[in-house]
Amino acid sequence: SDAICNFVICNDSSLRSQPIIFNPDFFVEKLRHEKPEVFTELVVSNITRLIDLPGAELAQLMGEEDPKLPGANSTASGFFRSLMSLKRKEKGVVFGSPLTEEGIAQVSQLIEYLHKNLRAEGLFRVPGNSIRQQILKDALNSGTDIDLDSGEFHSNDVATLLKMFLGELPEPLLTHKHFHAHLKIADLMLFDEKGNKTSTPDKERQIEALQLLFLILPAPNRSLLKLLLDLLYQTAKKQDKNKMSAHNLALMFAPHILWPRNVTANDLQENITKLNNGVTFMIKHSQKLFKAPAYIRECARLHYLGSRAHTSKDDLDLLTSPGSKELQPLKSQKRSRLDTCHQEETQQRTEEALKELFRHVHNMPDSAKKKQLIRQFNKHPTALTPGSVPTSPAPRRTRSRSFSGLIKRKVLGTPVILERKSRDATPEPERVSKENVHLLQKCGSPAHMSQAKLKSLEGRKEESCRRMRAHLLSKDSSSL
Repeated sequence: SDAICNFVICNDSSLRSQPIIFNPDFFVEKLRHEKPEVFTELVVSNITRLIDLPGAELAQLMGEEDPKLPGANSTASGFFRSLMSLKRKEKGVVFGSPLTEEGIAQVSQLIEYLHKNLRAEGLFRVPGNSIRQQILKDALNSGTDIDLDSGEFHSNDVATLLKMFLGELPEPLLTHKHFHAHLKIADLMLFDEKGNKTSTPDKERQIEALQLLFLILPAPNRSLLKLLLDLLYQTAKKQDKNKMSAHNLALMFAPHILWPRNVTANDLQENITKLNNGVTFMIKHSQKLFKAPAYIRECARLHYLGSRAHTSKDDLDLLTSPGSKELQPLKSQKRSRLDTCHQEETQQRTEEALKELFRHVHNMPDSAKKKQLIRQFNKHPTALTPGSVPTSPAPRRTRSRSFSGLIKRKVLGTPVILERKSRDATPEPERVSKENVHLLQKCGSPAHMSQAKLKSLEGRKEESCRRMRAHLLSKDSSSL
């Protein structure tokens, strides 16, 4: 499926020889144009994961309610807006009109010229000549070709005219319904170890939130915003020549691209710092803000490639080719085959390790530890390797529970047990009795000592048996 993303069908024969540029956001743009409602819901759900938007602000972001902006309830501002709307009707096709691709094409001439003249000191701050600006404005409105490199216009004239174009748009470039979201993004701060909010901006979350917010901008707004931020980014990189830092540029452009229309500084006095800092952040990180987050790209890709019902004819003939129908079953079979091979390999390694362990235990010298390990192997025969036969455990000796058997064990004992005890026993020096010392001196060897000790113990047993028989006979006679 990844191979499908590597090329795009081009019906224009003159362009087929050109190198193909892979767009990682191909499926994102496809989903945005074909299913805008699904795309908006996907993006907004992730925006609300990063910033808190109350019900009204969320409805405004979704376009379900009209945005409520600062100063919108004042009578003066309402009169000012109606006056500006009347003036806007007298404007040409570019200045004062809603943003269109045609207007962007005209304004892009200004941006392209300014890229070549970024060293002018005070660029965007020093105003140009008003007469030259009017001539240039009329030419843009009429759609005539302009040769900005002829030397007739100064870079300050062009920079001022670009700000004028942005300021005369019916609504700011970042739109009214996104205004509250930008305020919330400016408030994203890091937290300390105790969970308290600090004054350090959380750059990663701010970048992610702006990436998502820019995805749901109208296509013309997003295109022009990218051109503008690229220009301001390059301008700030040459601030040693033009004396215009990212913050200075934000002060020049925030009222035109972010402030709500027809509001005064008093209406925004609590938020002016946030808005200016927000535009400064956009300029500094402009190279990261127009790429969709990885999870959005993956969701858009799976939306098309994960379901055949969503595949259209424009998605290449590869999807409808005979071999493509078997692509998913082959992938699943290959995956299951790989899983099976992996399991067999793991099982084989386990068996080899068990065999080596079993061989090592059997080569150990006889000891209590070896017997314990062998007993553990015998308890779990399934853990042994194939072909190895576990040794059967020795049968347990049954014990007599009769009264006579108890007497025999307590008094008489068995010669085998006594002989084993006498063979294994090694008397400690502190506990050697006088009798044993005499036997050691007499016999002179451990073997003679055990035999002598055995004879003395047998004599004691016979004596105790005689006493027991006499006791039992006397007991019987008394009962008679």
